[in-house]
Amino acid sequence: MTETPTTAEIPASADVALIQRIIPHRYPFLLIDRVRDIVAGTSAVGIKNVTVNEPHFPGHFPAAPIMPGVLIVEAMAQTSAVMVGLTLDLVDKEPLVYFMSIEEAKFRRMVTPGDVLELHVAVTRRRGDIWKFDSRAMVEGKLVAQASYSAMIDRRGR
Repeated sequence: MTETPTTAEIPASADVALIQRIIPHRYPFLLIDRVRDIVAGTSAVGIKNVTVNEPHFPGHFPAAPIMPGVLIVEAMAQTSAVMVGLTLDLVDKEPLVYFMSIEEAKFRRMVTPGDVLELHVAVTRRRGDIWKFDSRAMVEGKLVAQASYSAMIDRRGR
């Protein structure tokens, strides 16, 4: 097993090309465009540019498009997976990350096309390959959603 890289070796941000080298998600289910403010094993901020062209909007809802809450939680989890992948040096190693629990999910405001969703994730606990996070989704500095969740890293990959 490889050693965890030092904080100095982990980039402070990840563009979509690096994100795709860490997590297996692709369009239409890749829900983050960038990750910034990465602190190894601790926290990160994902960025999702919400556009009207996304496949869920024609059905949710045609006259008033709203990003589904479950997709906001998934975007939080994808942000966490990128931070964990960088922390554990899993770039190009094709790990899989599975939800184990989602708790205390709350949705405060609607997310609509044109919004820039900021996904603030923070590690609250880690035991081996099981990680627990607290997350907040923000638009223009206002809380739109929050959740706690745990996930397991499967290093055997795809």
